[in-house]
Amino acid sequence: MRKEAKSDPLRILIADDSPTARTLLCAIFEGDPRVAVVGQARDGLEAVALTARLRPSVVILDIHMPGCSGLEATRRIMEQAPTPIVIISSTANVHDVKISLEALRSGALAICAKPMSDTDASFAAERQKLIDTVVLMSDVKVVRRWRQGVGAASLRRLSSPPRVVAIAGSTGAPGALYSILSELPSDFSAPILIVQHIGQGFMAGLGAWLSAGCKLNIKLAEAHEPLAPATVYIAPEDCHLGVSPTLCIQLSQEPPIDCFRPAATHLFQSVAKVLGARALGIILSGMGEDGVAGLRLLHAAGGSVLAQDQASSVIFGMPGAAIRAGIVDAVLSPQEIGALLRDTLSVRAEP
Repeated sequence: MRKEAKSDPLRILIADDSPTARTLLCAIFEGDPRVAVVGQARDGLEAVALTARLRPSVVILDIHMPGCSGLEATRRIMEQAPTPIVIISSTANVHDVKISLEALRSGALAICAKPMSDTDASFAAERQKLIDTVVLMSDVKVVRRWRQGVGAASLRRLSSPPRVVAIAGSTGAPGALYSILSELPSDFSAPILIVQHIGQGFMAGLGAWLSAGCKLNIKLAEAHEPLAPATVYIAPEDCHLGVSPTLCIQLSQEPPIDCFRPAATHLFQSVAKVLGARALGIILSGMGEDGVAGLRLLHAAGGSVLAQDQASSVIFGMPGAAIRAGIVDAVLSPQEIGALLRDTLSVRAEP
């Protein structure tokens, strides 16, 4: 595989069945010296073939293509010639978002809103987001699909069943969330709060996608609603998620933390202050260190901390930073995390 010099532009392959869309996407990248379009594919099969032949830095895949969809193309690329993949999808159609998230579970790294027209008011922001995402994802070392983790039957149960489970992740985390939540039964005794960094417009679709493989009630968190067992509360867009002393949802418009709102650190700090040793924090795949400061407070308060292992993480930044900080009690695969939660909290615990 050709290794680009630092000064070389990133080599981009664009796959979309619409000539108009391909022309627009090419125009988006033409104005940025960091990237160069080296190929265009008219469908998923051509995208797979060109990826193997051209070895681009990043592949941009439309989710809807004839013959071989963006989802199927993602699976084939990750099996045959693993390459960073960015999915482009409409945010207006929840079904499209669900398919796009399934592509993330199959190995794609990120999803972005599909720029529809250069006359739209949102075009400039969508253009910049897409370019920045492609440049960022080009640095990710991808591998063939990681194998399914072993079960957690031999792991010890948590010494004190948590009253609340708080989970946070970024790039690569949606698939891990799916694996964890799909392990949990309908009688799961604790509420689960989730902060997931994802593109604008995709949060509702994330909840619908997770619901399809989960026995729990999954919803976007609403301010002041009481926490209930067997319920998953996802932080809505542009709101910090936390817990009140009366164990109700708190949503906040406080300033972003390290550029994130919702921020993992805000969630972990909140449950640490309210619940202390009765809280469990879980940090999943993602770039950077969001969440580590909050987990440090949770650990100091006697709460338990789990981190996703490196083998199953698309990006080991967030869990790796927590591990290096010395605040993690166990490092597990998503399947192991799910099994541990199931074995510890599948029978209703006393509040």
